[in-house]
Amino acid sequence: MPASDQSTRSDPADQSVRPGRSVPSPRHPAHAVDRAFLDLERRRPDVRWDAGGVAYLSGPPPTLADLRAYVGFRLGELPLLTSRAEGGRRLRWQPDAGFAVDRHVHEVVAQGPDGWDSALHNALNAPFAPGAFWGVWLVHGHAPDAYAVCYRFRHACQDGSAAAMTFRTMLGEGEPSARPMPGRSRLAGVPRRVGSAVGLATKFVTRTLVVRGHRTDAAFVPSGEQRLWRGRVPVDTLRRIGTARGGSAHDVHLAALAGALSAWSVRSGVPLPRVTAVLPVDARRADEEQMWGNRCFALPLELPVGAASHHADGSPDGEASLRRLDDVMTATRKLRGETWRQAIQDLVRFMPDRPTAWYLRRVLSPRVTNVMATSMPLADKGSLGETQVTGTALLPLLVPGHLFGVGLSFFGQWAEVSFVADRALPLGELLPELWEQAVGELGRSSAPV
Repeated sequence: MPASDQSTRSDPADQSVRPGRSVPSPRHPAHAVDRAFLDLERRRPDVRWDAGGVAYLSGPPPTLADLRAYVGFRLGELPLLTSRAEGGRRLRWQPDAGFAVDRHVHEVVAQGPDGWDSALHNALNAPFAPGAFWGVWLVHGHAPDAYAVCYRFRHACQDGSAAAMTFRTMLGEGEPSARPMPGRSRLAGVPRRVGSAVGLATKFVTRTLVVRGHRTDAAFVPSGEQRLWRGRVPVDTLRRIGTARGGSAHDVHLAALAGALSAWSVRSGVPLPRVTAVLPVDARRADEEQMWGNRCFALPLELPVGAASHHADGSPDGEASLRRLDDVMTATRKLRGETWRQAIQDLVRFMPDRPTAWYLRRVLSPRVTNVMATSMPLADKGSLGETQVTGTALLPLLVPGHLFGVGLSFFGQWAEVSFVADRALPLGELLPELWEQAVGELGRSSAPV
């Protein structure tokens, strides 16, 4: 846990709370992706369809009553969180007349310094209150000057970009995200845009129909309990490596993930004949509110885990990591372009309910993908009263049959990786370290000679 850098109790009524920004409660139509996740919940009520994040803070924790008051005050800027989906076929987000903060904000108290890990994972696995779409857990008790706030939500309620806006409203400074977006919609070029959208839809639907077995589910028997493991590197390290190769920080993350998985497979004894990650892509328009529901499109991307890391004589191959990065960049190059981003936006905006639900079921199926990989810029800094956010962890959706979910959050000067997996995953605790080592290998291989 981070060391203390504050000594004053947080005050939910302090001047960091921004008054006068209450947003009227809306009656907002549910999106096709919202309805697709609600459909998944109905089809698989035994499965957890939630995601979220953890903020780690330094300083004395607030009381539960203080945190409830703080969250209640901030909810004036987050009207979706006091709404519920109603209306059958004409599903809409509408104000919840029975909403109560106390049913959404809870605490888990660690039993001394050795109880931190157990307390945090109790928050990760706690059920939502009946009918609730989200929950906040205050996790403390292991130290007098450090605590965490765990936020989890049903995916039908929010996607990652919406959750990041929630983070910035609750704990950040209100900075806009750095997410790449197409420009404002234009009428010009509609035939070309339609062609691009149809071509992209055909490409990725076809990819979900080419099914090859992953054979990872026999490696362990799931326990039903999720665990969280974290790592971090300076964000400038990822950017420097990506820039030197003509790619992005996210490309470097995915290449390092492939390298980490290759090493993990050898260490754990879990064979990985193929790893295909689900990449959620934000498809909101430039003028569209970030905090409303789901506007994401899920893309399958095969990770180059099979790239040999050694020569035939057993000596290390120093170029293997760069080949992985080049493979990733080749696969993501089109997605970084304006035309494809516009096509993704058009697909999400106009695709009907049934094709949307069908595609989401297909792309999340463990017969098609076996890793959820998401990334999100959060904020430059954050606080709760006078206590400061010192670290973050994304909690990606963990799909049944997937190996794990991995999230990369950009907070301040750090790129923080988090792995969420079933407790029974063999040697899952090694994944962050192996990822950090893979980033280091990429850094050494890409350094000027």
